[in-house]
Amino acid sequence: MPTTLHEHLSLPPGVREIRYAPDEPVPDCDAEILVVWGSGRRVLRDAAARLPNLRWVAGLAAGVDTILEAGFPEQVTITSGRGLHDGPVAEHTLALLLACARRIPDLVRAQDQHRWADELGGIQTIRPDEFRSLTGAHVVIWGFGSIAARLAPLLEALGARVTGVATTPGLRGGFHVVTPDELPGVLPATDVLVSLLPSSESTRNAIDADVLAWLPPHAWVVNVGRGSTLDQAALLDAVRSGRLAGAALDVFEREPLPADSPIWDEPRILVSPHSAGGRPIGAGALIEENLAAYLAGRPLRNTVAR
Repeated sequence: MPTTLHEHLSLPPGVREIRYAPDEPVPDCDAEILVVWGSGRRVLRDAAARLPNLRWVAGLAAGVDTILEAGFPEQVTITSGRGLHDGPVAEHTLALLLACARRIPDLVRAQDQHRWADELGGIQTIRPDEFRSLTGAHVVIWGFGSIAARLAPLLEALGARVTGVATTPGLRGGFHVVTPDELPGVLPATDVLVSLLPSSESTRNAIDADVLAWLPPHAWVVNVGRGSTLDQAALLDAVRSGRLAGAALDVFEREPLPADSPIWDEPRILVSPHSAGGRPIGAGALIEENLAAYLAGRPLRNTVAR
């Protein structure tokens, strides 16, 4: 059990808990179950090579790509933390959207300069070619899973119109969902494109120069999924050239974002240090539920196909 998980678990008789620091090698043991929260690729690859008795790896992140890449044997069941981050990530995404609409980064820069930003206050002209409010805005969410299902009603309550994008089209929770093939007809009328895409070969640089070109110049991009899904160079070029209004990014190709990255100095890009998640709410209950199922030989919740 990682020391980063600050929850007390009610374990059945005969089950022993061993705590380990997520940035250090997992202790040598005969463990059948490994709970993962905060461990990187090096630690996971080492665990896959040294723990021969493992039968289940319980990842607490919504995405478990690093676990899948670690080399655990095929007979090891892998589960994810799907659902544990829906609330925190939805809240953070909403905060980023509101920050973009209400120009919070510009307000903070003006405050740092002790400057009363007249252009951001007082009587303001309502312009259809600006994203200044969620009321009446068209928000497209690419990656319409459980987090999007939590986020979309919040956006709708604030007056936005939400369109989802997923591999399977239809109606989900009352929201219209289209496939990526339909994006050329959807994005030109979009105010904000939110990416909740997971990391995979099929999603690498999914938001590329062509996708960004379909957006109108007043649109914003918000990425809270995975950094690999967005072509950062294409985004920076679009923002700098005025072909895109701006962006709010919580995830990046390299993390931490290198100090010499030009993204830091672009005033129309808001940088968030992968802070949307980080709080797996209900992790203890999920572990206990799946532990009971494991001991009884029943299927585990959130099992990841391999």
